[in-house]
Amino acid sequence: MKRFALAFVIVALSAAPLLAEAPCNWPQFHGPRRDNISTETGLLKAWPEGGPKLLWTVRGLGHGFSTVAIAGSLLYTTGNVGEDTIITAMALDGKVKWRVKNGPSYERDKPGTRSTPTIDGGRLYHENADGDIVCLDAATGSSVWHVNILKRFKGRNISWALAESLLIDGNNVICTPGGADIGLAALDKTTGATVWTTTGIGDKPGYCSPIVFEHGGLRQIATLMAKSVVGVNAKNGRLLWKVEHVTPFDENITSPIYHDGHVFWTSRTTGSHLYKLNVDGKACSVQKVWATGDLDTQHGGIILLGRHLYGSALTARGGPWMCLEFATGRRTGADPGLGRASFTWADGMLYALNHRRQVALVKASPSGFDIISQFSIPEGGRGPSWAHPVVCGGRLYIRHSDFLFCYDVKAK
Repeated sequence: MKRFALAFVIVALSAAPLLAEAPCNWPQFHGPRRDNISTETGLLKAWPEGGPKLLWTVRGLGHGFSTVAIAGSLLYTTGNVGEDTIITAMALDGKVKWRVKNGPSYERDKPGTRSTPTIDGGRLYHENADGDIVCLDAATGSSVWHVNILKRFKGRNISWALAESLLIDGNNVICTPGGADIGLAALDKTTGATVWTTTGIGDKPGYCSPIVFEHGGLRQIATLMAKSVVGVNAKNGRLLWKVEHVTPFDENITSPIYHDGHVFWTSRTTGSHLYKLNVDGKACSVQKVWATGDLDTQHGGIILLGRHLYGSALTARGGPWMCLEFATGRRTGADPGLGRASFTWADGMLYALNHRRQVALVKASPSGFDIISQFSIPEGGRGPSWAHPVVCGGRLYIRHSDFLFCYDVKAK
């Protein structure tokens, strides 16, 4: 992989001294468990007027909607820089450590990078919008292997390009080429060799990042394809179940959620759905529990807290911020909030970023949403602020286009 000089990046530090580097682990999209829930404590329960202290800003990452992954003493993200997709590694003070190309930039409709890097065992894995997967040394950026899944598996790209953030399951890298024959595939994370493939789906990819879970002794991978939701055997890739799920423009984006023998998913307009998993040895079928037009999330993510689902709807009644009871789908709370937003959860609070650069600290309960504090990130970024926020090491990371902002949210 080609390396890039650091001159493309400008790091602007705030006048205040930086926090000591705190231990932090957010190694992939939506964190260690892909549930978007941080285990951190000792964070601010309210912010000063104008927002928490801005520690530093990095500009020059390239345009993109990717958020950050954090492992050890480095954080990672991606962006379009000229004609290239560029992966950037930074220290926790914002200083750039290395930059590496992963194929061409995505410049078609809604240009910008999509996928967030995944860090595992000292290596970084990333898929670009055109199916190029790279494995790099996470400390240095040196190349380990490269595969294009559209070419290897005769995959098919989609209207707004591949967007999944790669899932690591044991020794396997899980990806979704979405070919007419091969829907999902597992690559050996050490070599990039093909371990297994899934046939019988016959659907193009969605924009969804897959999840993995175990129920009844059967380990499964679940994801949303363009027009369906599927579960496959994580050991051999055999298709276990498939449910038709058609939504306008094939916008199946939000990752499913597994809980207590059930799988939940949501898409724009089509709404939210819960299915029960029925495992019988090495087989599994699914049974519909409920469906509702409420909470039709487009791409802001859903968080399961206790017995309730929290998210931002696209065509909501009384929302768009909304809460549903997991077991029944009953709507228990709705609020206008700040409009459509992406969420993360840390230390008893929701952190929300809407599409217009507004950030909120929210006390959420099944009955509604109480905005405690809010502010706007600086201007200058291009397009809507769609990247999901991250809270890690006492800091709040907000990505918008070419910029990454780091805020101090640790209670003193």
